[in-house]
Amino acid sequence: MVNAKKDLVKTNTLQPPAATTNGTNNTEDNKRTRSSSFCQPKAKVLRPFNTSEVKILLLENINETAVKAFKKQGYQVETVSKALVGEELIEKIRDVHVIGIRSKTKLTKEVLKEAKHLLAVGCFCIGTNQVDLQAAAKQGIAVFNSPFSNSRSVAELVIGEIIMLARQLGDRNTEMHNGVWNKVSKACYEIRGKILGIVGYGHIGAQLSVLAEAMGMTVYFYDVLQIMPLGQAKPVESLDELLAISDYISLHVPETEDTRNLIGDHEIQQMKKGAYLLNNARGTVVQIPALTKGLQSGHLAGAAIDVFPKEPASNGPNFNYYPELLACPNLILTPHIGGSTEEAQSMIGLEVSQSLTKYINDGTSLNAVNFPEIDIRAIREDDKNTVRVLYIHQNIPGVLREINEIFADHNVEKQYSDSKGDIAYVMADIADVTDIKGLYNAIFATRANIQTRVLY
Repeated sequence: MVNAKKDLVKTNTLQPPAATTNGTNNTEDNKRTRSSSFCQPKAKVLRPFNTSEVKILLLENINETAVKAFKKQGYQVETVSKALVGEELIEKIRDVHVIGIRSKTKLTKEVLKEAKHLLAVGCFCIGTNQVDLQAAAKQGIAVFNSPFSNSRSVAELVIGEIIMLARQLGDRNTEMHNGVWNKVSKACYEIRGKILGIVGYGHIGAQLSVLAEAMGMTVYFYDVLQIMPLGQAKPVESLDELLAISDYISLHVPETEDTRNLIGDHEIQQMKKGAYLLNNARGTVVQIPALTKGLQSGHLAGAAIDVFPKEPASNGPNFNYYPELLACPNLILTPHIGGSTEEAQSMIGLEVSQSLTKYINDGTSLNAVNFPEIDIRAIREDDKNTVRVLYIHQNIPGVLREINEIFADHNVEKQYSDSKGDIAYVMADIADVTDIKGLYNAIFATRANIQTRVLY
C-alpha cells in the first residue's frame, strides 16, 4: 500500500586535493570521494491489520499535488470538483477512510455519524469551522488543516487592495468597461506615509506588516496575545485605539465567539472619517449592514471584502445576498480568493496530504486540530514481530491500567499517551506479537474504546 522509505545516509566530504606544482588540480589522481559516517536502519513500512485498501475522497477541486501524493502511496483516490451537500455527501462519505475538503463542504455531526470508516479529515485551507471538530473527535476522527501555507498569498492580495482603494481603481475600471472616461485625482492618494492597522498579528498579519513597511507605510497592530513585532510594527493596547489612529484597517482573525460580529456600527464610527476597511479573514467578523451604512454615509472612503457571512456553494451567477452593499462606491468584492493562488494551493495540497499520510501509515497525529498531537520514532525494518497499536479512547480514569494489562505479556518497546478534552490517544510499539488478531480484539473490547488500529 505504501512505498518503502529510502535509507538516510549522512556523508562527509574529504578535504579537496592539493594543487599540483603548476597551480592546477590533477583531476584524475585527486578525485573527491564521499564516505558514509553512519547508516540509519530502514524504517519498517507498516500496513493495517484489518483495513482494506485506503479510500480517499477529495472534494472542491483540491490541488493535484495532493492527488499525486496520495496515489504515490497506493491509495484509491476519488476527486470531485465541487462541494457536496445532503444525501449526496452522506452517500459518498460512508465508505471512505479520508475526506479532503476546502471551505464550502460542511461536515456536521449528522454527516459524520454516517462516516463509519472515516479515520481523518483534511481541510485544505486555513479554517476548520466547516467541520464539527468535537463530533469528529468523539468518533476518533482526526482533523488536519494548513494554517500557514497561503499566508503570503493573502498578504499580497491585501497590499494590492490597499493600493486599489487608495486610487479608486475598482470604480475607474468599471467606468472604463462601461465606456466612461473619468480622469480624476480628487480623493486619490499614495499609500506611502499612511498608517495601516492590523487586527490579528498571526502569520498573515505579520507578513502583511513587512510588505506594508516596504511600501512606506507605518504599521500598528492589535492582538489578544503578546507577539513580538517584525520590523518597526508597534502593538496597541485595544481595538478602539487601533481603529482611531489607522488610515487602513485590515482584519486577520479566526472565527471564534469573540471575533464574530467584531466590526459593527460602533467600531466603524471609531475609525477615522475617510478610512478604509479590508476583511480577508472570516465573513462573520464584519456586520454587513454596518459596513453598508458606513460606505453609504461616506464615513468610510472604501472597503475590500473577500469573505462573507453567507457564500454560494458553487461558482456561478448566484451571489445575490447583499444588494445594498453591491451598490456602494469604491468597494472591492472578491469571491473568497485570498489564498487562491497556484503556489498556495500547491503548498496546501502538499502539507495536508503529508499530515494525512503520516497519520494513516504511522499513526502520527502532529498538526491535528481536534486531537492529541503525538508521535513516536519508527519501527525498524528488522523488528519482524513488532506491531504498532493506535488506540483512541475516552479520557476516563483507569484506561491506561487496563490497556497495559493487555500489553503485559509482551515487551513494550515504546509508548506515548496524551489527551485533549474528552479524547485520549495511545501510540505503542509492542514486540514479539504472534497473535495480532487476538491483541486487536482485546484492545477493541475495552470499555473506553473509540477506535483501535493495529499496524504491522
